[in-house]
Amino acid sequence: MLNNLRIVRSCIAVCLILVAIVGLVRYQSSSATPFSPSSLSSSSSSPSSSSPTMSVVHTVLFQFSADADPEKVKETCRHFISLKAACVSATTSQPYILSIKGGKDNSPEGLQGGITHGFVVEFASAADRDYYVKTDPAHQAFVKSLDGLVTKAVVVDFSNGEY
Repeated sequence: MLNNLRIVRSCIAVCLILVAIVGLVRYQSSSATPFSPSSLSSSSSSPSSSSPTMSVVHTVLFQFSADADPEKVKETCRHFISLKAACVSATTSQPYILSIKGGKDNSPEGLQGGITHGFVVEFASAADRDYYVKTDPAHQAFVKSLDGLVTKAVVVDFSNGEY
């Protein structure tokens, strides 16, 4: 019964985070659309799309190890944020991540389910997101650096308005 309650609380926490993210995306989409190098690429092995596509929001939630050095956690968070510049298209050699935001949890609701930090990464297309997740060397190196530091990760991707 207690495990079921924890699962429900974790699901509620993820839903609340997604609601907040959707609000953020709506706010951001009302301002000027940033340039995306993905529209310049035609290779399928790197971020590409020459047809109009919906952006993809990639949410990442981490539970850092309870005994993790706080300075190492901050360094890891800064490293994550730096991927916006470090992740470049293999075709254009230009950054393709539209935005990255993140930080330490500060919710008073108590529904975090152990999650300590959250990040939101926006891509111009699913192709850009797929390249990032599956191929990008900077992202792959970052993922390897998490070994032993992160005890739980939750990733949810969506395109705004697709329900």
